[in-house]
Amino acid sequence: MKTLYFDCSSGISGNMTLGALLEIIGDDNFLLEELKKLNVDGYRIEISNKVKNGITGKYVDVILVEEHEHHHDEHTHEHEHEHDHEHHHHEHRNLNDVNEIIDKSSIDEKSKDLAKRIFLRVAKAESKVHNKPLEEVHFHEVGAIDSIVDIVGTAILINKINPDKIISSIVNDGYGFIECAHGTMPVPVPATTEIFASSNVKFRQIDVDTELVTPTGAAIIAELAEDFTTLPAMVTRKIGWGAGYKDLSIPNVLKVYLGDMEDPCENFIVMETNIDDCSGEILGHTEELLFKNGALDVFFTPIFMKKNRPAYRMTVACRREDMLNLQKIIFRETTTIGIRYRSEYRTELERENVEMETKYGKIRVKKVRNNGETYVYPEYESLKEVASKNNIPLKELYKLEELN
Repeated sequence: MKTLYFDCSSGISGNMTLGALLEIIGDDNFLLEELKKLNVDGYRIEISNKVKNGITGKYVDVILVEEHEHHHDEHTHEHEHEHDHEHHHHEHRNLNDVNEIIDKSSIDEKSKDLAKRIFLRVAKAESKVHNKPLEEVHFHEVGAIDSIVDIVGTAILINKINPDKIISSIVNDGYGFIECAHGTMPVPVPATTEIFASSNVKFRQIDVDTELVTPTGAAIIAELAEDFTTLPAMVTRKIGWGAGYKDLSIPNVLKVYLGDMEDPCENFIVMETNIDDCSGEILGHTEELLFKNGALDVFFTPIFMKKNRPAYRMTVACRREDMLNLQKIIFRETTTIGIRYRSEYRTELERENVEMETKYGKIRVKKVRNNGETYVYPEYESLKEVASKNNIPLKELYKLEELN
């Protein structure tokens, strides 16, 4: 399973992400050519190497041509760009303006969708901080050229790498205060805090007296990462180092691993609950609901509970991401007051659903491959339908040459 792991021990920003991902794909020109499809002028990109505490990382700088100034990753906040607004009115775009730029571009659809989702996270946070409706938020963080480049560029590079899974470390931010146009702001800054609060990001403060996570960086990792944990067991193929602008007591770099992680179906969950005071009709109805909502398997085992009561053990197999929703259904529909669950491994054979032509018509089957051999397993409902339609015994269909 192709996996990206973001080590955010020194925080994350938009251009640190670009630098790290560019090192992984190994082709700076790919990004530059793709970004031309945005049809936005007024900037140029300089890509160089910077050394941070002895570590060399790729540094991506978005330079606004009009004022010939560098806009670094740590200065991508709406509040830190306020001093430019009298010179750069065109930068005061709202979320709709940004989405229009993305939609009118010729970049691929997957990258467009990902970029818009990241921008939406930033916009919602700024809306909350400024207490304005989403459509009324006009601010540099979403509108500035460097943020557009950082977020759209990240989306383009992620879809170029096309990982099966993206994981992050716990995200470290600093502490203290930073100066900006609104005055003195606490770290993490308000927009970053709101982005974290509306996502499943795990973050903490470390002993570095400055900001390490920009709102752009926060939105990127909130949208991309499905889990925040230590580096899983994986074979590393490449490492990308993205350099930030600051010189700190720790290396100001984002480290991104590209590797192969075994897929032991670690997201495979088995839930169980013993029920002795619920009718068969209710349990059957619950089973149907569980299957409709993503359960991979549901079955009942007859058991005896305390006081020799005949009862049933309900076992539900599911993906980890479906577990909470399925638990809600079990608690709502049955009389149980507790559910056990555990992670399990499973081995899955490669399979595909196809239709096979037979003399009685089309029959849906599963084609399963194992160690170079192919097995065909007909779908019961499809067999039943064909047997009824042709008025023949079901057992005769199992003997068809095409299915054996």
